[in-house]
Amino acid sequence: MEPPRPRPFTLCVYCGSRHGARASYAAAARTLGRAVGERGWQLVYGGGGVGLMGEVADAALAAGARVIGVIPESLKRREVGHSGLHELHVVPTMHLRKQMMAERASAFVALPGGIGTLEELYEVWTWRQLGYHDQPLGLLNVEGYYDDLLRFMDRTVAEGFLQARQRAHLIVGAEPRALLDALDSAAARADASDDYTRI
Repeated sequence: MEPPRPRPFTLCVYCGSRHGARASYAAAARTLGRAVGERGWQLVYGGGGVGLMGEVADAALAAGARVIGVIPESLKRREVGHSGLHELHVVPTMHLRKQMMAERASAFVALPGGIGTLEELYEVWTWRQLGYHDQPLGLLNVEGYYDDLLRFMDRTVAEGFLQARQRAHLIVGAEPRALLDALDSAAARADASDDYTRI
């Protein structure tokens, strides 16, 4: 019998340090943050207090979640490091930031964001492909924000650069709570599996 997975379940969130052009992006970030707290989960994210980063962190805190931020020294002032977190780790490089966040994660989810958000998502997706972890990956596709990206990823499969099973590792949803349900279920299946080999 497999031991129960450690609690609290920790969701690693990648998202923009700006609010974006639509109010729906911030609303989705707040809904996701509240849902983390309502589930008794923990949040780890990039440590900023502005943009969607601040929205998801504030909502999670208000809902009772423990929130951990990890921010590089060079971005602390630019992103206005959040001063109300349970933990705020200031690290010297982006590499250490991403590593520290990933080490704490039970699952990953990307909200709308820019190139930094995409870089973080693609890195942990690549790590999953290479077998460095088996945590589920989610994409919150608010109002079709990522539709063009998803079409491109389907093309990478069609053109022979990505296996369909690797493409399927990315769980996509438009509603925050439903996406978290799917990630939770996927994490439970991964914990119960005995055929996973780390490299």
